[in-house]
Amino acid sequence: MIKALLLCLAAFSVCSWAQTSKPHFVAKPSDKSVLGSQRNSNKLKQVKSDPNQVYHYQNADGVVVFSDRPPETGHYQVRIYDCYACKPSSNINWQSIPLFTQQYNDDIRLAARTYQLEAALIRAVIHAESSFRPAAISKTGAQGLMQLMPATAKELGVTDAFKPSQNIQAGSRYLAQLLKRFDGDITLACAAYNAGASRVEQYRGVPPFPETKAYVERVNILLQRYRKS
Repeated sequence: MIKALLLCLAAFSVCSWAQTSKPHFVAKPSDKSVLGSQRNSNKLKQVKSDPNQVYHYQNADGVVVFSDRPPETGHYQVRIYDCYACKPSSNINWQSIPLFTQQYNDDIRLAARTYQLEAALIRAVIHAESSFRPAAISKTGAQGLMQLMPATAKELGVTDAFKPSQNIQAGSRYLAQLLKRFDGDITLACAAYNAGASRVEQYRGVPPFPETKAYVERVNILLQRYRKS
């Protein structure tokens, strides 16, 4: 299983920049990477292997290891080979998955006020993009809470995409630009955030990518839930 995943990783790295017009989505499995650590060996017994993710870390001898289980101690990265909110076959119940209602309150409120956005929408996009993981990074290079591509981040004046305050401000500004471009249509703006504005314009609506369709549907579910929270 790990050998197959490594082969997929190698193949994906060759084509990861093939469609730069898509800021957040490539029509192949994406790679979300999240820093973590494991200090208690008892916790290891509770972690089941997951064929959809690989734990990447260095062992005591300094050798890089790829495994379907986390190390007993030390830091590691979790590489998930599917977009968090756009995997069509996801078994997550988006109607009941726990929400992040308190995280980054000040930053989200400031961004919402600055760019005249609903705080609930910003939260929904962050949840869909990174599940509120500030260290998340995709194989295509998208970074941080709102998964900004480096070129987009640079255009928006970001100096550290992993700093929540900068990422939320820039991601919200970009989302506001997309909403303006698509006349306030949240569905189209979110589709553009995921697949690229040019794709939305090309297809005159949500692009026919299963991942983008799933992403848009789930952002809307999360939006409705965050509005009520």
